[in-house]
Amino acid sequence: MKLIAAVDKNWAIGNKGQLLVSIPQDQKMFRNETMGKVIVMGRKTLESMPGAQPLYGRTNIILTSDLDYKVKGATVCGSMEEVMELLNAYHTDDVYIIGGESVYRQFLPYCDEAQITWIDFAYAADTHFPNLDQDEAWEMVQESDEQTYFDLCYEYRLYKKK
Repeated sequence: MKLIAAVDKNWAIGNKGQLLVSIPQDQKMFRNETMGKVIVMGRKTLESMPGAQPLYGRTNIILTSDLDYKVKGATVCGSMEEVMELLNAYHTDDVYIIGGESVYRQFLPYCDEAQITWIDFAYAADTHFPNLDQDEAWEMVQESDEQTYFDLCYEYRLYKKK
Protein backbone atom coordinates (compact mmCIF):
# COMPACT_ATOMS: atom_id res chain seq x y z
CA MET A 1 0.00 0.00 0.00
CA LYS A 2 1.03 3.56 -0.63
CA LEU A 3 0.43 6.84 1.15
CA ILE A 4 0.02 9.96 -0.96
CA ALA A 5 -0.09 13.48 0.46
CA ALA A 6 0.88 17.11 0.02
CA VAL A 7 2.58 18.46 3.14
CA ASP A 8 4.08 21.78 4.16
CA LYS A 9 7.55 22.15 5.70
CA ASN A 10 6.06 21.18 9.11
CA TRP A 11 4.29 18.12 7.64
CA ALA A 12 0.92 19.86 7.94
CA ILE A 13 -1.81 18.68 5.56
CA GLY A 14 -4.90 20.71 6.36
CA ASN A 15 -6.67 23.42 8.29
CA LYS A 16 -10.34 23.56 9.29
CA GLY A 17 -11.26 20.65 7.02
CA GLN A 18 -9.56 21.97 3.90
CA LEU A 19 -6.28 21.37 2.07
CA LEU A 20 -3.60 23.96 2.75
CA VAL A 21 -3.14 24.84 -0.93
CA SER A 22 -4.16 23.58 -4.35
CA ILE A 23 -1.32 23.22 -6.84
CA PRO A 24 -2.66 22.25 -10.29
CA GLN A 25 0.41 20.16 -11.22
CA ASP A 26 0.19 18.27 -7.91
CA GLN A 27 -3.52 17.63 -8.46
CA LYS A 28 -2.71 16.28 -11.94
CA MET A 29 -0.03 13.98 -10.49
CA PHE A 30 -2.50 12.75 -7.82
CA ARG A 31 -5.14 12.08 -10.48
CA ASN A 32 -2.66 10.20 -12.71
CA GLU A 33 -1.33 8.12 -9.82
CA THR A 34 -4.71 7.12 -8.38
CA MET A 35 -6.91 6.78 -11.49
CA GLY A 36 -8.22 3.23 -11.76
CA LYS A 37 -6.86 2.38 -8.31
CA VAL A 38 -8.30 1.94 -4.81
CA ILE A 39 -8.29 4.98 -2.55
CA VAL A 40 -8.90 4.85 1.19
CA MET A 41 -9.92 7.97 3.08
CA GLY A 42 -11.73 9.13 6.16
CA ARG A 43 -15.18 10.70 6.17
CA LYS A 44 -13.85 14.22 6.73
CA THR A 45 -11.52 13.88 3.74
CA LEU A 46 -14.42 12.80 1.54
CA GLU A 47 -16.54 15.69 2.79
CA SER A 48 -13.74 18.17 1.95
CA MET A 49 -13.88 17.16 -1.73
CA PRO A 50 -15.95 19.05 -4.32
CA GLY A 51 -19.58 18.17 -3.69
CA ALA A 52 -18.48 15.76 -0.94
CA GLN A 53 -18.52 13.08 -3.63
CA PRO A 54 -16.25 10.05 -4.19
CA LEU A 55 -13.49 10.52 -6.76
CA TYR A 56 -14.44 9.42 -10.26
CA GLY A 57 -12.62 6.48 -11.85
CA ARG A 58 -11.39 4.98 -8.59
CA THR A 59 -12.64 2.48 -6.03
CA ASN A 60 -13.45 4.70 -3.03
CA ILE A 61 -13.34 3.23 0.48
CA ILE A 62 -14.40 5.47 3.36
CA LEU A 63 -13.38 4.72 6.96
CA THR A 64 -15.68 6.24 9.57
CA SER A 65 -16.87 5.47 13.08
CA ASP A 66 -20.38 6.62 12.03
CA LEU A 67 -22.01 3.25 11.34
CA ASP A 68 -25.02 4.93 9.69
CA TYR A 69 -22.88 6.86 7.18
CA LYS A 70 -23.75 6.14 3.56
CA VAL A 71 -22.40 7.62 0.35
CA LYS A 72 -23.30 6.67 -3.20
CA GLY A 73 -20.34 5.40 -5.20
CA ALA A 74 -18.21 4.35 -2.23
CA THR A 75 -17.87 1.49 0.22
CA VAL A 76 -18.16 2.63 3.81
CA CYS A 77 -16.29 0.70 6.51
CA GLY A 78 -16.67 1.12 10.25
CA SER A 79 -13.29 -0.26 11.30
CA MET A 80 -9.69 -0.66 10.25
CA GLU A 81 -10.20 -4.45 10.25
CA GLU A 82 -13.13 -4.13 7.85
CA VAL A 83 -11.04 -2.01 5.47
CA MET A 84 -8.11 -4.44 5.62
CA GLU A 85 -10.39 -7.38 4.88
CA LEU A 86 -11.86 -5.53 1.90
CA LEU A 87 -8.36 -4.66 0.62
CA ASN A 88 -7.43 -8.36 0.45
CA ALA A 89 -9.26 -8.43 -2.90
CA TYR A 90 -6.80 -5.93 -4.43
CA HIS A 91 -3.11 -5.92 -5.26
CA THR A 92 -1.32 -3.81 -2.64
CA ASP A 93 0.35 -1.66 -5.36
CA ASP A 94 -3.13 -0.51 -6.39
CA VAL A 95 -4.09 0.84 -2.95
CA TYR A 96 -3.52 4.49 -1.99
CA ILE A 97 -4.19 5.97 1.44
CA ILE A 98 -5.24 9.58 0.81
CA GLY A 99 -6.06 10.95 4.27
CA GLY A 100 -6.80 12.50 6.60
CA GLU A 101 -4.51 12.57 9.61
CA SER A 102 -6.03 9.69 11.61
CA VAL A 103 -6.32 7.47 8.53
CA TYR A 104 -2.68 8.13 7.60
CA ARG A 105 -1.58 7.27 11.14
CA GLN A 106 -3.64 4.07 11.25
CA PHE A 107 -2.38 2.80 7.89
CA LEU A 108 1.26 3.93 8.14
CA PRO A 109 2.44 0.56 9.59
CA TYR A 110 0.88 -1.30 6.64
CA CYS A 111 2.32 0.89 3.87
CA ASP A 112 5.71 0.52 2.22
CA GLU A 113 5.80 3.66 0.09
CA ALA A 114 4.84 7.30 0.51
CA GLN A 115 4.54 9.79 -2.33
CA ILE A 116 4.90 13.20 -0.76
CA THR A 117 4.55 16.61 -2.34
CA TRP A 118 6.72 18.68 0.01
CA ILE A 119 5.84 22.38 -0.03
CA ASP A 120 8.50 24.82 1.16
CA PHE A 121 6.15 26.96 3.21
CA ALA A 122 4.63 26.82 6.70
CA TYR A 123 0.87 27.22 6.81
CA ALA A 124 -1.52 27.67 9.72
CA ALA A 125 -2.73 24.10 10.17
CA ASP A 126 -4.60 21.79 12.50
CA THR A 127 -3.89 18.41 10.86
CA HIS A 128 -0.55 16.78 10.13
CA PHE A 129 0.97 13.84 8.31
CA PRO A 130 3.49 11.73 10.29
CA ASN A 131 6.95 13.27 9.79
CA LEU A 132 8.75 10.58 7.79
CA ASP A 133 12.07 12.45 8.04
CA GLN A 134 12.00 11.75 11.79
CA ASP A 135 10.78 8.15 11.48
CA GLU A 136 13.70 5.68 11.46
CA ALA A 137 11.57 3.10 9.62
CA TRP A 138 11.37 5.33 6.52
CA GLU A 139 13.92 6.82 4.14
CA MET A 140 13.64 9.26 1.26
CA VAL A 141 14.83 7.45 -1.87
CA GLN A 142 13.96 10.00 -4.56
CA GLU A 143 13.54 13.75 -4.77
CA SER A 144 12.47 15.79 -7.79
CA ASP A 145 13.96 19.07 -8.85
CA GLU A 146 12.33 22.09 -7.28
CA GLN A 147 9.00 23.01 -8.88
CA THR A 148 7.26 26.36 -8.65
CA TYR A 149 3.66 27.49 -8.67
CA PHE A 150 3.65 31.28 -8.70
CA ASP A 151 5.96 32.08 -5.74
CA LEU A 152 5.48 28.70 -4.04
CA CYS A 153 8.32 26.16 -4.21
CA TYR A 154 7.65 22.44 -3.88
CA GLU A 155 9.15 19.09 -4.76
CA TYR A 156 8.03 15.51 -5.10
CA ARG A 157 9.59 13.08 -2.64
CA LEU A 158 9.39 9.31 -2.60
CA TYR A 159 9.82 7.56 0.74
CA LYS A 160 10.17 3.83 1.22
CA LYS A 161 9.97 1.75 4.33
CA LYS A 162 13.41 0.35 5.21
